[in-house]
Amino acid sequence: MKINEIKELTTQDLVERLEETVANLHTMRLNHAITPLENPSQIKLMRKDIARMKTVLRQRELNK
Repeated sequence: MKINEIKELTTQDLVERLEETVANLHTMRLNHAITPLENPSQIKLMRKDIARMKTVLRQRELNK
C-alpha cells in the first residue's frame, strides 16, 4: 500500500485497516514458523505498511 493511498483513507478506515493488517501479520508469522512461506519478504512489506499507517495516524493526531 502506497503512502498516497493511506492518506486518502479516513481516520476510521485507517484504524480498521491497521487492525486487519496487524492480525494478518501475526497469522503470517505463525504460518511461517510452521511451514516456510513461498515469499518471506511479504512479512517485511507488511511491517512497512503497518509503520506507514501508524505514521499517518500520528501525523493526524498531532495536527488536530
